[in-house]
Amino acid sequence: MNIKVCGITQYKQLQQLDGLNIDFAGLIFHPGSPRNVDGKINPTQLKDSDFDLKITGVFLDAEMIDILTAIDDYGLDVVQLHGNETPEMCEDLSEEVEVIKVFSLGDDEADIDAMIAPYDAVCDYYLFDTGGYISPLGRGEGAFGGTGQQFDWAILSKAKIEKPFFLSGGIGVEDAARVKTFKHLDFFGVDVNSRFEKEPGVKDMSKVLQFKMALK
Repeated sequence: MNIKVCGITQYKQLQQLDGLNIDFAGLIFHPGSPRNVDGKINPTQLKDSDFDLKITGVFLDAEMIDILTAIDDYGLDVVQLHGNETPEMCEDLSEEVEVIKVFSLGDDEADIDAMIAPYDAVCDYYLFDTGGYISPLGRGEGAFGGTGQQFDWAILSKAKIEKPFFLSGGIGVEDAARVKTFKHLDFFGVDVNSRFEKEPGVKDMSKVLQFKMALK
């Protein structure tokens, strides 16, 4: 079971996650998020690091040049795209790094396979998050999770998907047993954020460890 911890704002916490053998760590590059990493982690220090976990840059409708700059400055391994990014943009980025395309879902019977089809050939992973949430900060923070809300995972059961995907949206330590019972051939991992925080951008590592052990 792969674990991605998103919304990291401290280099020390990246070191701690790497020590816990967490698989992915997300850095949010969006001015509207209280977890925005800009100015909080030294890009040169991060780029020169030798982490086993994959450093993932999280973006919302950012300009291509800004994403490429962040990839180069921070040495990103993966980009995670939350907005209306086109398949063409994903394809261009996939020449540089791995790409996670995010799809926000409600509890309705959306045609998930039709939704993701244009991205099948140009992304490495999908991430399904909770949709329909607008925070006081506007669309940006809602789109980046941290909402504490979950969608009905059962709506994924009828979708073929056929690409590794993450579950996201309001997942906490108490959901470990439920995660273990979720079945899909392409289920790859979970993405966690706000329910593992002491405050926005500062994770509670004891909860991360507890969750990791509970998933075994």
